[in-house]
Amino acid sequence: MKKLFLLTCIALIFQNVNSQNKVAEITIEKKENKTIINKHIYGHFAEHLGRCIYGGLYVGEDSNIANTKGVRNDIIKALKELKVPNLRWPGGCFADTYHWKDGIGPKKDRPSIVNRWWGGAVEDNSFGTHDFLDMCEVLGAEPYLAGNVGSGSPRELEEWVQYVNYESGTPMSDLRKKNNREKPWKVTFWGVGNEMWGCGGNMTAEYYSNLYRQYATFMPDVNGAVKPFRIASGANGEDYHWTEVLMRDIPKGLVEAVALHWYSVINWEKKGPSTKFDENQYFETMHSALKMEELVQKHSAIMDKYDPEKKIALIVDEWGGWFDSDGGNEGGVLYQQNTMRDAMIAGVTLNTFNNHADRVRGANLAQIVNVLQAVILTNKEKMLLTPTYHVMKMYNVHQDAQLIPLKIESPKYIFDKKELPAVSVSASKDKANLIHISLVNIDLKRENKIRIDLKELGIKHVKGYILSSSKVQDYNTFEDSSKIAPIVFNKFSIKEDKLEVTIPPFSVVVLEGN
Repeated sequence: MKKLFLLTCIALIFQNVNSQNKVAEITIEKKENKTIINKHIYGHFAEHLGRCIYGGLYVGEDSNIANTKGVRNDIIKALKELKVPNLRWPGGCFADTYHWKDGIGPKKDRPSIVNRWWGGAVEDNSFGTHDFLDMCEVLGAEPYLAGNVGSGSPRELEEWVQYVNYESGTPMSDLRKKNNREKPWKVTFWGVGNEMWGCGGNMTAEYYSNLYRQYATFMPDVNGAVKPFRIASGANGEDYHWTEVLMRDIPKGLVEAVALHWYSVINWEKKGPSTKFDENQYFETMHSALKMEELVQKHSAIMDKYDPEKKIALIVDEWGGWFDSDGGNEGGVLYQQNTMRDAMIAGVTLNTFNNHADRVRGANLAQIVNVLQAVILTNKEKMLLTPTYHVMKMYNVHQDAQLIPLKIESPKYIFDKKELPAVSVSASKDKANLIHISLVNIDLKRENKIRIDLKELGIKHVKGYILSSSKVQDYNTFEDSSKIAPIVFNKFSIKEDKLEVTIPPFSVVVLEGN
């Protein structure tokens, strides 16, 4: 009996070792595919929250920090290099208490507002519609305006559309010209409320669907203006009933997209530290991040019932890691550091979006500067780029490229008798016929070997970059801002039409082949 028990234990040990050392096999699906990875999947989000706008993006025209119309020049440069396709503003929860007319006209005449959602800060409305839309023009990013449904009115939203989109002939276009903007900005993306199940009004799906229909009806696209791309306030994570009701009750001609929000959070009551986390907290965060795959699949399946032609987009306009600050945030709200764990969240999430680009045609990382999973952090005149920034810059090769569908057999990342797929991947072919493959290994201890069948791709030459560090808790500081940055990667070889890659623990690799 003892001998049988010993043999069983040895077998289980070998089975566990084999599963951990298994090579990740990636093959190309041969089915016809014309899906384009929409560049708007790589969008960002700027809310009036903490130091995202004031003291982050916007320092004012009188600042000693070099700026363009009050927006920091170093941030402008960094975001241009990131190729930000769209930027969502003014919220978030803030959007449903924001009245856009308070933020136009001479700045000295603008009324102040108490930010009831984020710390009760008093804001002077010096950053408003003109400031945001002019900044988007400088960045080459399309603005995504979140309309006020919670405390606004259909008329208020209709007039905002007219103000920014109408060439002439209306009181709102005349008002814009009076405020020194002759030509309209022609804003396409419009959110009709935000989190209507929560801070947007604590509504039921049925009530919001009817309210949405009313607001969407009065969003004009006449007078030569651009047709609004209307995004319905979507579900909170696993609330599939919300998506079902919206798809069932809103006529197709009134909606262009449905939103979804999901944060990689361990526990909403105690989210855990942003830098001083242990492996259990890391594992649970990655479990939450990888759940995005299930959410996208299930919400998409509901949408497929009512929209099999996939004309209505799924827009994940809030996603990212959300942790408790480790302190030293200088009074900022939701300020957190950005470690290699955040790079893992970004890599696996963007791979999920890429692989479901037939339905997911937009997304917005929360948030762009100094808040949550930011790509940029600032401290007075200093600025740094986070690991998340570097992942999104490495991945921007996928923007508007043709998706290459893949099948993957991944080894497991095992911790405390729990397991997750260790390797995440997506691939695309750009307009210059270059193939890009993005790989993530979330395993905290083990490198993973990956074998990619190249026969269908015709790749002969490969180069690559990697983002990695010695500890998963590592992050860039204002004293050492380049501690984590991409470097050349060469741990791969091509043998008999197979690309063999060895990817270190908790690292992101992007390969380019031709």
